[in-house]
Amino acid sequence: IGSDLHMDYTAVGQTTHLAARMEQTAEPGSILMTAETSRLAAGYIQARSLGPMSVKGLAEPVEVHEVVGVGDTRTRLQVSALRGFTRLVGRQAEMELLPTALASAAAGQGQVVAFVGEAGLGKSRMFWEFTHSHHARDWLILEARSVSYGKATTYLPVIELLKAYFQIDDSDEPSSVRAKVTSKLRTLDPALETAIVPVLAILHLRTDDQHWAALDPSQRRHRMLEAVKRLLIRQSEARPLLLVFEDLHWIDSETQALLDGLIHILERARVLLLVNYRPEYRHAWSHTPYFKEVRIEPLPHQSAEELLATLLGEDPTLTPLKQLLVERTAGNPFFLEESVRSLVETETLTGERGTHHLAKPLTSVQVPATVQSLLAARIDRLSLELKGLLQSAAVIGKDVPLALLRSVADLADDELRRGLDDLQAAELLYETSLVPEPEYTFKHALTYEVAYASLLQARRRALHSRIVQAIEQRYANRLTEHVERLAHHAYRGQVWDKAVTYLRQAGAKAQERSAHREALTFLDEALEALRHLSETSDAREQEIDVRLELRGSLYPLGEFEKMLTYLREAEAMASEISDARRLGLVSVHIGEYFRQTGQFAEARRLAQQALILGDKLQDVPLQLYARHYLGLACHALGDYRRASELLRAVVQSPQGVRGTVVGSWDAYKAINLAWLARCLAELGEFEEGVAAGRQAVAIAEGIDSPYSLAAACIGLGYISLVRGDVDGAVPVLERACSVARDANIALFRPQATRLLGGAYLLAGRLDEGVALVKAAADEVEARRLLMQHATVLALLGEACLSANRVDEASAAAQRALALARERGQRGDEAVALRMLADASASGSSEVEQSERHYLAAIALARDLEMRPLLARGHLGIGRLYLRAGDRVRAEDHLLRATRLFVAMDMPFWFQEVVTSLSELGRVLIVAHNQGALFDYLSHALTQSAPLRAVLDDEREPTGGRSGCADTRERQRVESMLQSLGLSIAE
Repeated sequence: IGSDLHMDYTAVGQTTHLAARMEQTAEPGSILMTAETSRLAAGYIQARSLGPMSVKGLAEPVEVHEVVGVGDTRTRLQVSALRGFTRLVGRQAEMELLPTALASAAAGQGQVVAFVGEAGLGKSRMFWEFTHSHHARDWLILEARSVSYGKATTYLPVIELLKAYFQIDDSDEPSSVRAKVTSKLRTLDPALETAIVPVLAILHLRTDDQHWAALDPSQRRHRMLEAVKRLLIRQSEARPLLLVFEDLHWIDSETQALLDGLIHILERARVLLLVNYRPEYRHAWSHTPYFKEVRIEPLPHQSAEELLATLLGEDPTLTPLKQLLVERTAGNPFFLEESVRSLVETETLTGERGTHHLAKPLTSVQVPATVQSLLAARIDRLSLELKGLLQSAAVIGKDVPLALLRSVADLADDELRRGLDDLQAAELLYETSLVPEPEYTFKHALTYEVAYASLLQARRRALHSRIVQAIEQRYANRLTEHVERLAHHAYRGQVWDKAVTYLRQAGAKAQERSAHREALTFLDEALEALRHLSETSDAREQEIDVRLELRGSLYPLGEFEKMLTYLREAEAMASEISDARRLGLVSVHIGEYFRQTGQFAEARRLAQQALILGDKLQDVPLQLYARHYLGLACHALGDYRRASELLRAVVQSPQGVRGTVVGSWDAYKAINLAWLARCLAELGEFEEGVAAGRQAVAIAEGIDSPYSLAAACIGLGYISLVRGDVDGAVPVLERACSVARDANIALFRPQATRLLGGAYLLAGRLDEGVALVKAAADEVEARRLLMQHATVLALLGEACLSANRVDEASAAAQRALALARERGQRGDEAVALRMLADASASGSSEVEQSERHYLAAIALARDLEMRPLLARGHLGIGRLYLRAGDRVRAEDHLLRATRLFVAMDMPFWFQEVVTSLSELGRVLIVAHNQGALFDYLSHALTQSAPLRAVLDDEREPTGGRSGCADTRERQRVESMLQSLGLSIAE
C-alpha cells in the first residue's frame, strides 16, 4: 500500500503457475489450457483433449486441452442456454400465445405481441425460449434491445438490428459496410436502391449524395424511417420475419417512431413483432386489432416454490427459508435467483445446486428487502480490485468495450483479464462479443445502476474525463460516430469546454433526424455546461445560440411555454451585447410563440417589429420570415386581405431564403402558398386559391418534404372544403392526415384531422366525421394548442348538429364564440356566430335569437370580406325566415346567397340554396359580370319549368331582350341545373 493508499497487486498462485506452464508447453501457433479452463470456456471455443500431462511443481498430472477453433456462441446468454437455464416455471399460458401469433403472421396477418412487466420477471427469457424453439425454425429472426442510457442516442436498437441483418462487424471499414448494405439491398429487390443512402445514414456513414445533403432534417428523418420499413416488409415477403425489440421503456424517440410506423403497416405482412417493456412505458397501439399485450406477473406461490426446489433442492429444513424468500421477493424470478446466489456466496447455504443445505440457523439469514440492496451487498463483498473494476465498467456504460475499460482500469492486461473472469464467474458481467474486440455487458440493468451509484462523485468525474480522452484517441478519425458518447462522458466528467462542443454537435445530429427529445437532452446539458465556462463574448453568443437551438426542438413538440422562457433569456442576452441579427431572429420566434398560444395582437406586433428590423438591416431572410409570420398573425385576427398580400409577396420574392433554419426555399415557398390558399378560401377567391394550393402540393412532392407536404395538403384541402368540393377535399385531407401522422408532425395532426372530419360531414359520412372532429378537439385541448381552439370548437358544434345533438352543438359554438372574442379572432368569431345561429335555429330557441346571431355573423363576414361565410349566413337566415313563414325576407336572403354562390362557383352550396328557393318557385342565376348569362337563361328556361331566372336587382337587362342563344356559359350552367335534376329545353 503506497502513501496515496493505492494498492498494487501481483498475480501469484497455482492459477498463474498453470497458465505459464501451458504457454511454455504449447507448440508455436497453438493454444493449450487446463480441462478446468476449457470447461469455463465451453461454447465460446472448440477444444480437444490431449489427455493427462505432468506439470512441474504439481504432484498430480493435469488434463490438458488444445483450442482448435471458435465456438458457435458469442454471448453469455447463449452459453448459458447450452449449459442449461434454470427451469422455466409458471409461464405456460404466456408461452402458448406465441405459436398462435406466429401462425397468423405466417398466413400474412401481421401480429404484434407485447410482454409487459417489472424487471426480473422473465420477459427476455421467454422470448429467448420461443426464438430458439422449433416454431421459429423457418423464420428470419432479427433482435434489438434498448439500454438505459440509449434514449439520448437515436436509432441505437435499429443500428444493432441493421448490423445483424447486413452482417456488419465493428471492425469493418466504411467501404466494406457500404458494399454489404448495397449488395444485400440490390439482391433483395432492385426497387430498394433508394433505401441505400438512408440506411447508410442510420449507420452513421457519410454519403456524397448531393440530393441527400440538400434535404432538410425532417425529410432525412422521413426517408430513413421509410427505408427501414420498406426493407423489413420486403424481407418478410421473401422470408417470414420475426422481430424482437426488448426493453422499450428505454427506447429512443426515433426507434419509437419506426415501431409506430411499422406497426401501422403490419396488417398484411408476414411479420411477428415481439416487444417487451416495463409498466411505465406508453404507446399508441392499444386499439390496433392485431396487437396483443400480455401482462407478466410475478410467479404465483406454487411456481415460485417450484423454482426454489430446482435451485435449492428438497431438503425439509429449507422449507422456512423458501417461504421467507418467496415472501421477500414477491415471486420475482430474478430476485429469487439472486437471493439464492447471495446465500451461497455468504456460505449460508452449502452443497451443489439442487442439493443445498442450510449451514447457519435460519434466524441469522438476512435477505435484502430489494434487489438493489441485494446487488449492493454483493458488490460490497467483492475484493477492492474487483469492485473498482466493476465500477470503472459502470462509468463506461451498460455495454463495456474492453479497449475503453483497459484505458481507465489502471490494471495490467493479465490483472484485467483475471478480474473480468472473476466478475463473469460472479455473474455480474458477461461477454457479448469476441470479435473484432471483446465487449462486455452487465448481466442486469440494476447491477449496472447500483455499481455506478456506489462510486464517489470525485472518482466518477475522473473516470468520465479519462473516457473522453480514450475515445478521442481511439476514434480520432470517427468522432462523429461517437459524439453522443463523448457528450455523455464530457458532461459527467465536467470537462466543460468539450462538453459544450460535443453536446451541441449531438443536439444538431439529433435535430437533423427530427429526434427532438434527444436533442433537448443534449442542448439542456450544453446550456448547463456553458454556465461553468468563463464569461467571454464567445460564451455569451453560444448561450444565445443554444437557446435558439432549443427553440428548434421545442416548437415542433408544442412545448411553447418552455420555448418562450429560453427565447426571453436569449432576447435579454442579445440586447446586452447589442446583437441586432440575433435580436431579429428572437423577435420572429417570440412572435410565433404568441400566435401559437392565442395572443394574436402581440404576435402581429412582434412580426411587424421584426420586419422593420429586417428592412433596416437589409436582411432578406429576416424580411421574408417577418412577412410570413405577420401574414399568419393577420390570418388569425381575421384580416385575410392583408394576410394574403403579405404571403403573396413572400412567394413572389425573386431572392428566396437559402441556408436558413426552415430548410430549402422550395419547402418554405410551399408552406407560404398553402397559407395563401387558406386566406383566399376565406375571401372566396377560389380560382387563385386552388391554384396556390395545387402549386404548394406539387412543390412539396418534388422535394419530398413531409412537413411542407402536410401543410400543402391542408391548404388545398381547406379551400376545397370551404368551396364545398367534397370530392376534391377528402382525398387530399386524408393524405394530410397520413403524412402528419407518419412524420410525427404534432402541430399539423389535429388540423388535418379536424378538416378531414369536416369533409366527411359534408360527404354524409356522419359517424366518421363526428369522431374525427371530436378527436381533434380533444387533442387541441389536451395539448393546449390555443391557436386552433376556437376553430375546432366551432366545427365540433357543426359535427354535433349533424348528429342531432343540438344542446352540445350550441355549447360548443358558445365556447368558440367566447374564445374568439377574447383572443381577437374576428374570422373565427364570425364562424362561431353562424354556427350558434344554426344550432339555435335547429333547437327550441325563439326566431329572434337565431335571427340576431345570423345578422351578427353576416355583418362581421361582410366587414372581413368573408364571402363564402357571408353566403352561408344568408342561406341560414333565409331558411329561418322560410320556416317562420316570412316569404319576403326569406326570398331576399336566399337570392343573396344564390348570387354569391354562383359568383364564387360553389355548386354544392348552390344546390342547397336552390332546394330552399324551389319552395318559393324561383331561382336567381347571376351573370357574374356577363349580361349574356342572364339573357341566355331567360331564353333557355321554358315557361313550364318549376324554376325561373330572375335578374339580379343590382343590374339592368341588356338591351331589354327577353333572351338570346349565347352559349358561352352553357356548360357550367347546364352542370348546375343537371345536379338539380333539370335540363335546358332546346
